[in-house]
Amino acid sequence: MAANPLDDYIDAAAKALALPIEDAWKPAVRANLEVSLRLARLVDEFALPDETEPASVYTA
Repeated sequence: MAANPLDDYIDAAAKALALPIEDAWKPAVRANLEVSLRLARLVDEFALPDETEPASVYTA
């Protein structure tokens, strides 16, 4: 069975952040990351016209 590339990413990110991730947590971490990446892909693929302006910043 081929290793999931996200598992390598999770291990590397955890090491870089000195964040211990137990093996039992990895499926849940991978599932969350898969959802986050899928949603990010939707945002990235949304075409905007060149004349689109950034939104104003409102403060209360």
